[in-house]
Amino acid sequence: MSRKQLIEMTRRNMAHARAGTVDQAPGVYRVPAGNYHDPDRFGLELEKIFKRLPLVLGFSAELREPGDYRSLEVAGVPVLLVRSDDGVLRAFLNVCSHRGTIVVAEGNGNARRFTCPYHAWTYDREGGLVGIYKQEDFGEVDRSCLGLTPLPVAERAGLVFGALTPGIEVDFDGFLCGYDGLLEQLGLADCHVVGRQSVEGPNWKVAYDGYLDFYHLPILHKDSFGPKMPSDALYDAWGPHQRVTAPNPAFLKLEDEPEEDWDLATLLPGVWTVFPHVSIADFDAGGKLYMVSQLFPGADADTSVTVQNFLATQAPDDERQSMIDGMMKFLLHVVRDEDYFTGKGIQRAVKTGAKSEFLFGRNEAGGQRFHRWVDELLRAEDADLPRLFAEGLRS
Repeated sequence: MSRKQLIEMTRRNMAHARAGTVDQAPGVYRVPAGNYHDPDRFGLELEKIFKRLPLVLGFSAELREPGDYRSLEVAGVPVLLVRSDDGVLRAFLNVCSHRGTIVVAEGNGNARRFTCPYHAWTYDREGGLVGIYKQEDFGEVDRSCLGLTPLPVAERAGLVFGALTPGIEVDFDGFLCGYDGLLEQLGLADCHVVGRQSVEGPNWKVAYDGYLDFYHLPILHKDSFGPKMPSDALYDAWGPHQRVTAPNPAFLKLEDEPEEDWDLATLLPGVWTVFPHVSIADFDAGGKLYMVSQLFPGADADTSVTVQNFLATQAPDDERQSMIDGMMKFLLHVVRDEDYFTGKGIQRAVKTGAKSEFLFGRNEAGGQRFHRWVDELLRAEDADLPRLFAEGLRS
């Protein structure tokens, strides 16, 4: 089914390439400028989107063996991911049951036990409390009630999805709307994590707008990679998740080949976005290299943090790692000094009140769809979510 969908998308791309056309929305879409800086709305976005929906928190490729862990902070919430002895991936609030200390410092590693740096309370890979320093002096407590607080978590297509609110029911499959079947074709589960770096940015929506926007590529990036890039975009959607491609005349050569002979790798390029905060793009660095950008809201409406994760399809030798390091440096420059430099200027300017609305053109259907989903989810009650994502299958 996934291959069939990829072929259908490629056929649509070929038709646009032949006709010289692009996807167009019915009309120009207007977004209130205050949506990008209003603190009350920002608080609602944290609660209704980032603390209610599944987020991409990590990668199966970095958590293969028992004891492998990743500690990170997301929207002010400390999270610990760990592969347990039974092979199951678990997620916890990274908060000690004694006095709330963050148990594991941010980063990756492998550990048999996790010991709080404040009073040495110790937890196992299943989150259970297994040691209390000087318990004879501390007093009797029920350890079974004092483990790390679990969070909902699931693995799909090599991505680790988790929710930040303990105890909520999460329908991971319903949320993904079948999109994970397409993402599976990228082969992320078999990749190797070969680099990671962070960059500070503007409001998370200003930043995310750019990931859905090819319109700016040859202009803003004219001094980096832009002159070679198209400004036209095609959008495919699975609920709130979108793939962005450009009409590609190179696909027309496939017309002379039977569909069963079409190479899967030629059908996959584009920017694959996972709502509300992830973009996946591929590059050549002596072999295929994916940059998976995790975009997280900052401490206020004006800021965000993006973690750029680099996954290679092959374990690199020294020469290829050097090429990867060079690509990482280049992509950090592009995002930090071009995209986010511009975005931070937008963030300052929008608060002046000079403009009451932002405009998304008919050729910016991806941005229009993104903002409609944000608005819809801010209005939706928990009971509405299954219906919204089910309808998203037909959007």
